[in-house]
Amino acid sequence: MIKSEKNKQEKSSTEDKSKIKKNEETEKISDSLKKETVEEKLNNVQEKLLRTLAEMENQRRRFEKEKKEAFEFGGFNFAAESLSLIDNIDRAVVSFKNDENFKDNKDINKIIDGIEVIKKDLISIFKKNGIEAIDCINKKFDPNFHQAMLEVENSNKEPGTVVQEIQKGYMMKDRLLRPSLVGVAKKTPEKGEKK
Repeated sequence: MIKSEKNKQEKSSTEDKSKIKKNEETEKISDSLKKETVEEKLNNVQEKLLRTLAEMENQRRRFEKEKKEAFEFGGFNFAAESLSLIDNIDRAVVSFKNDENFKDNKDINKIIDGIEVIKKDLISIFKKNGIEAIDCINKKFDPNFHQAMLEVENSNKEPGTVVQEIQKGYMMKDRLLRPSLVGVAKKTPEKGEKK
């Protein structure tokens, strides 16, 4: 019995030693796995940090651009609505000049001159703020700046040339404030052609 107990003890001691070895190996493997996971975690965190920094930089640039545009074009809507003042001044002058009741009045020219001074002041204010009229007569039709309202038969001009301006267009710096409403030349049909 003593031998069998001794054998059992030896067996159990051998089993204990093998368990300890297995535990040590498992710990080594888990340590190496932990190191990889820590490195992976570090890489992931580093990648997230770089993305966040890039996103913050993009957002800063976007805010700077928006701030600049707000400063440059803050009065865009006001300017667009103010263009009707110039249109109404032009209509008033034409109306005074064409009215039969005012033709005999000797003071009508003074009134028209006063209105023209106001118009010049308004145009001067617009120019100071980067708002200028679009020059379109005898230019090639450009849909970015012109809006065609009608076609005019004209054999003297090349088809697609602006020959009439119905309403002035305006630019604010490099943006279109209002397109020019224009009449565009079209080819005159020859006598033998059908319309």
